[in-house]
Amino acid sequence: MRRHQRDFGLDRRVLFLAGIAVIIGGISTVAAFVLLNLIHFFTNLFFFQTFSLADRSPATHTLGIVVVIVPVIGGLIVGLMARFGSDKIRGHGIPEAIEAILFGKSKMSGKVAVLKPLASGIVIGSGGPFGAEGPIIMTGGAIGSLIAQHFHVSAAERKTLLVAGATAGMTAVFGTPVAAVLLAVELLLFEWRPRSLLPVILACAVAGFARPLLLEPGPLFPLHTDPVGLSALLVCIVAGLLSGALSSAMSMALYWIEDRFHALPLHWMWWPALGAVAVGIGGYFEPRALGVGYDVIADLLNHHLAMSAVLALLVVKAIIWVIALGSGTSGGVLAPLLMLGAGLGTAIAYVVPGSDPTLWPLVCMAAVLSGVLGAPLTAAVFALGLTGDFNAFLPLLLATGISYGFTVLVMRRSIMTEKIARRGLHIYREYSVDPQERMFVEEVMTREPVTISASLSLEEIAAVYFGATQQHRAFPVCDNKGKLIGMLDRHTLLGHLDKHAAATPVGELLTSSTSLLAFSTETCQSIARRMAAHHVERLPVVADASSLQLIGIVSRSDLVKPAHTVFHEEHVRERLAQR
Repeated sequence: MRRHQRDFGLDRRVLFLAGIAVIIGGISTVAAFVLLNLIHFFTNLFFFQTFSLADRSPATHTLGIVVVIVPVIGGLIVGLMARFGSDKIRGHGIPEAIEAILFGKSKMSGKVAVLKPLASGIVIGSGGPFGAEGPIIMTGGAIGSLIAQHFHVSAAERKTLLVAGATAGMTAVFGTPVAAVLLAVELLLFEWRPRSLLPVILACAVAGFARPLLLEPGPLFPLHTDPVGLSALLVCIVAGLLSGALSSAMSMALYWIEDRFHALPLHWMWWPALGAVAVGIGGYFEPRALGVGYDVIADLLNHHLAMSAVLALLVVKAIIWVIALGSGTSGGVLAPLLMLGAGLGTAIAYVVPGSDPTLWPLVCMAAVLSGVLGAPLTAAVFALGLTGDFNAFLPLLLATGISYGFTVLVMRRSIMTEKIARRGLHIYREYSVDPQERMFVEEVMTREPVTISASLSLEEIAAVYFGATQQHRAFPVCDNKGKLIGMLDRHTLLGHLDKHAAATPVGELLTSSTSLLAFSTETCQSIARRMAAHHVERLPVVADASSLQLIGIVSRSDLVKPAHTVFHEEHVRERLAQR
């Protein structure tokens, strides 16, 4: 009977994590408020020479040609901060968070929590063509990690709290709690378990409720499109394919530019300033390409720009974004991608007659995001959260799925993982139920194993079981009723021979340990972990803890058997006859 088995491995410790996550959600919301105001402050300081927190677009500046040097100043400052503060503030934040989660035991420093929002505020405030989402994900993650480090938690629990902070920060900036939770599932947690999902949900919910207290309530880009019919199906497919192609092109261009910077005979500290030269020149010719550009995204979604203006703006935005991000400066990728995707949709709207022209910028915006992130559900729900337009849900789902499939087939890695891979660290993003969790010990164990009688002497055992014809590495020792006394291997036997007489019965020297037992109803996964923890290769299987009646042996080679089942399911193709 397996009545004790549960669908989920959850215990009451999740309540402890949930309580901390609630606190992290509130603090990350404050961090988002601070980050956005830092961007406003530095925008006013750099472009208007005033000390103000007013939300002003850098495109309205009156600096003339002087605007070219403004991003360079910001790049110089951030380069110095990265070199003498922490180089972890370089980049757009999400790959750095993933690396900390998978390879750094989710440990992040206080420097990152302070310097990342400050550096991003300076870069974006000085005209950098970035969004606030990457920096807030990194900042919120650092907050979650730092708080977790003050408690006795495991690395896995610390990861949960790091992701809770990251996604709560994203919720506070964009007002998209469901999309933030999906981002955690598709990109950050690398698992789908109640232990991690529940704290993340709570942190995002707290941030969602707290957001109106500090920031603007409601959708960031409110929009309403007309319901679509069957005629939109083909356009959605084309939009998804074009968005996937654009995603792939932008990803490849980014890392080509990054390679060019690595080839320069200059310290990386100077790269952000060098990349900012392109930002300044592009901003001089197209001022609306500077900064976050939420106002431009809103105009694109509402079809307020002429096609010629859209093309000029987006070409400049794409060029300066790729160069600036490739230089290793600090800033996010989502807002620029939203703008580029919306621009692609605007172009499609001009050539698709008889449809709502505001639908396709929204669809392509989400589809480009899906292709770059490799997260179709996040992208579709993110677009819904940004606009509140549920009429667009089906086109969004189809286009994001097509774009995702295109980029997965064409590209080995995404923007989110390529940087990590270049450091020699591989990330595999497919999730599935571990086959060892689906099979039980009784299905793979060896029944009626070779045993040693507890009455045999050490000398007899050495001659019979550990001689030249030794069959196994270790043997279970049982009494005359089949009760397990313990396990005996060559190393243990030699140790007893050194300390005891050769005629000593082995049953007098062994004691069974409940931590070194297996039960038939346990999963192969739990046994694999136990073997790894105790550095053993075989475990005796007993009927129950009270009787210790031996019923089999499970070895490391037995634990490979679930993999054979998966191999058969994946690779053996067969046509089943219909009855």
